[in-house]
Amino acid sequence: QVQLVEFGGGSVQPGGSLRLSCTGSGFMFSRYRINWYRQVPGEEREFLATVATSGGRTYTADSVKGRFAASRDDEKMTAYIDMYNLKPDDTALYYCTAVDGAGLTAGRGQGTQVTVSS
Repeated sequence: QVQLVEFGGGSVQPGGSLRLSCTGSGFMFSRYRINWYRQVPGEEREFLATVATSGGRTYTADSVKGRFAASRDDEKMTAYIDMYNLKPDDTALYYCTAVDGAGLTAGRGQGTQVTVSS
């Protein structure tokens, strides 16, 4: 059973940085693409970044490119998203999903809240 848990959220001032982690269990983590999303209540979720298998090529959404960077460490069964120069508009619930080779979402975490305010 695919289980994912996110860590690292919290409150930060504008301009600050955070590293979120997404730790998997119960499945072969290295064989799954990891996607990062965020969601604000009442709004649609926003795709942020993806980290592929086999070498971990990444793709980052234009909306956060240059400020957010995704990575993974398969030995630790953990994916990361590093976020820099955070802005109040980055306030959201951040979560990860695991996607299998067929493109199907196998699981998602509960998310971790990020709040950016002064």
